[in-house]
Amino acid sequence: MNLDSIQNFVLNFAVGAMILAMLIPLYKAGNHGDDIWEMMLAFSSVAAKSAIVILVISIMRDDWMIGVAGVIILSVGNAGFMLLAHIIKGTGEL
Repeated sequence: MNLDSIQNFVLNFAVGAMILAMLIPLYKAGNHGDDIWEMMLAFSSVAAKSAIVILVISIMRDDWMIGVAGVIILSVGNAGFMLLAHIIKGTGEL
């Protein structure tokens, strides 16, 4: 076997495993009902996992622009979401 084909197999397997791991927080978010804090934590976990999947796909395709989008999502995306969760929890509205 070629080294490139082994690397592609491993990366494809990793992407598949990550996509399956993203389903776990979605399942948990559906079970919590009205608890907004738990739902927001689950969705932020999905956002982080999807950013990692984007980074792995950018490595597989050797495309830096996709990787930059993944880094931006990973570094900035969850900060605002978690700040919103703390504000909602602090006000006690939900």
